[in-house]
Amino acid sequence: MAHTPRAASPTVTHPVDRVPPTGKLLVLAVQHVLAFYAGAVVVPLVIASGLGLDNRTLVHLINADLFTCGIASIIQSAGIGKRIGVRLPLIQGVTFTAVSPLIAIGAAATPAGADPNTGLATMYGSIIAVGLIVFFAAPYFAKLLRFFPPVVTGTLLTVMGTTLIAVSAGDVVGWASAADDASKAGALLEGLGFALGTIAIIVIVQRVFTGFASTLSVLIGLVVMTGVAFALGRADFSGVGGASWLGVTTPFYFGLPKFSASAVFSMLIVMAVTAVETTGDVFATGEVVGKRITPTHIANALRADGLSTFLGGVLNSFPYTCFAQNVGLVRLTRVKSRWVVTAAGALMIVLGVLPKAGAVVAAIPQPVIGGASLAMFASVAVVGIQTLSKADMRDNRNAVIVSTSVGLAMLVTLQPSIAEAMPPWLRILFGSGVTIGSLTAVVLNVVFFHIGRPTSAAVALVGGRSVTLDEVGAMGRDEFVSVFSRLHEAHTWPAERAWEHRPFASVEDLRRAFEDEVLAASPDEQEALIGAYTDIVDLLLTDCGDERAGLDTASMALGEFDDHEAQELRALDAAYREKFSRPLVMCVDNLADRAQLLASGWRRVESSPAREARFALGEVVDIADARFTSLVADANPLRAAWSEGFEQLD
Repeated sequence: MAHTPRAASPTVTHPVDRVPPTGKLLVLAVQHVLAFYAGAVVVPLVIASGLGLDNRTLVHLINADLFTCGIASIIQSAGIGKRIGVRLPLIQGVTFTAVSPLIAIGAAATPAGADPNTGLATMYGSIIAVGLIVFFAAPYFAKLLRFFPPVVTGTLLTVMGTTLIAVSAGDVVGWASAADDASKAGALLEGLGFALGTIAIIVIVQRVFTGFASTLSVLIGLVVMTGVAFALGRADFSGVGGASWLGVTTPFYFGLPKFSASAVFSMLIVMAVTAVETTGDVFATGEVVGKRITPTHIANALRADGLSTFLGGVLNSFPYTCFAQNVGLVRLTRVKSRWVVTAAGALMIVLGVLPKAGAVVAAIPQPVIGGASLAMFASVAVVGIQTLSKADMRDNRNAVIVSTSVGLAMLVTLQPSIAEAMPPWLRILFGSGVTIGSLTAVVLNVVFFHIGRPTSAAVALVGGRSVTLDEVGAMGRDEFVSVFSRLHEAHTWPAERAWEHRPFASVEDLRRAFEDEVLAASPDEQEALIGAYTDIVDLLLTDCGDERAGLDTASMALGEFDDHEAQELRALDAAYREKFSRPLVMCVDNLADRAQLLASGWRRVESSPAREARFALGEVVDIADARFTSLVADANPLRAAWSEGFEQLD
C-alpha cells in the first residue's frame, strides 16, 4: 500500500498578528485616533502657551506632533527589524510628563526680550540626546528599575500633575492678562466661565457615558466649548483660511539643535519615568492580548520609544511613550490586532500633513485649553497618588522622600524668582518644579536605600529607643517575645513562633509572620486565644479589660451610649455568649459607628459556629495588625505626628 504523506498542520496566527478586513480596519483605526487625538494636540497647545509662541508656530508644532506620532505608532506596532518595536497594539503619543520640563528648558534658554522661538533649539537638542540615550540603553533598563520604586515614580507623577496645573491656570486667566485694566475683571470672569464649562462637560460625559464614549470626554469638551465660543464671537478661525492644504514638517525647522548638560539631565529624569510607564503599558497590553511579555519585549519597546523621541527632536516634535488610554480601548473593544494601530498611525501621518487641520486646533480659545488641560493634568496627579499607595508609607524614609520632593517642587513652582538668582547652568534645574522634585526623589531614594549598608526601617520602641528591622532579626527569643507579645492577649506563642521566621526581609514580612502563625495554629489554640480577649461590650460599657485593650478603643468615635443602646448591647452580649461560649471580639478599626457595631454583632449571632470561629479569628488578626501599626508609628515619630495631625482634623 502506498504511503500517503501526512498533511502539514496549518500555522495558527496569533490574534495580534491578524489583519482585519479593510473596512473594519479603518473604522477601528479611526477609534484609536479619536481616543488619542485630544491628548496629542493638548501638549503642543500647552507648551506653545507656556513659551508665548505665536499662532503660526503653534500650527507647525501641532502638525509636526501628529506626523511624528503616526511614525512612532507604526514603529512600535509594526516594528523595524528584530529589535525595534514591541509589535503590540500600542499607540505612541507625547508624554505629559515632559511638558513642564520642556517649558522650563525653552524659557531658560530664551534671553529676556528675545524671540520666544530662541529657546526651541536647546529644547530639541535635549530631546534628540535623550532619544539616543534611551535607544542604546534600552537593554540595560531592567537593571535601573530598582532606582524607580513606587515611592519615586508616584512622587514624580504627583509633582508633575500638580506643577502642570500652574500652566493650565495661566491659560484660564490668559484673556484677563492681555486685557486693559478697565476690562480685566470681565475678561477674567469670561475666561473662567469657558474653563469651568469645559471641565463640566468633561465630567458630565464621564458620568453619563461608559466605555469608549467616556474616553472622548476631553475631545468633546474642547469641541463643544469652542463651538460656544465661536457662537459668542470669542473664537477666531480666520487663520484656517490662510493655512495651506498640504505641508510637511521639515527637519530642524527652528534651527540646528543646541545641547545643554542640565537640559539633557532634566529630560533624562523624564524619560526614566516614561520608561517605567512604557514597561507597565507593555505588560498591561500583553495581558489583554494574551502574550507573555519577556525582557526582550521591554527592550524592543524602549528602543522604539528612544528612536521615536529622537525623530521627535529632529522633526520639531516631542518625547514619545505608549498612550495608556489606548490600552484601555484595546481592552474595551477586544480587538487585539496590532495592524489596527499601524493603520491609525497612517491616519495620523495624513492629519499631520494638513496644516488646515492644525489651524483649526490652534483656534481653540485659550481658557478652553486651560479647562481641558486642568482636568488632564489633575488626573496625572491622581495616578501619582495611586502609585504612592503602593509604597509602604509606614516607613519613615519613604515619607521623607515624598515630603521633601513635593516641598521643593512646590517651592520653585510658587516662587519662580528663585531660578533668577541661580547661575545660568542651574536655572533649568531650579526653574522647574518637576525637575527639582524628580531629582530630589531619585537622589533621596538612592541615599536611603542604595548607598552603603542599607538602613532597615524602624519597627518598635525598646527602652525608649527605636529598633530597626535588622535589630529585630538579631534579637534572642526572649527579647523578641517581650517586645511583640503585646500584639496578642495573654498568649506568647504567636510571637515565639514568629521569631522562627528570622531574618525578615521587610516590615510587611514581619507583620505577616504573626498573622501566618495565628492562622496556622490548631483549633484549640485559636479558640483559647480568642477567649483571652476582653468582650467589646465590657470595654465600651464598663472599666473591664487591661490597659492595652482600653487603648484599642480610645480613638473610637462612638460617643456615649444611651440607656436603650446600652440595653441592646448587653442583650447582644448575652445572646452571643449563650450561643458561642466566648467573648464577642471586635476590631474597633473596622467599625465606623454604633449602628455598624450593633448590626455586625447581630449578624454574627446568626452565623454558624464554624463560620463565626473564622470571623472571630479574623478580628483577632485585625487587632494584632492595628497594634503592630501602632508599634511602627511609635518608632517613627515624624510619620506618627503626621498621621495624628490628620486624625485631629476629622
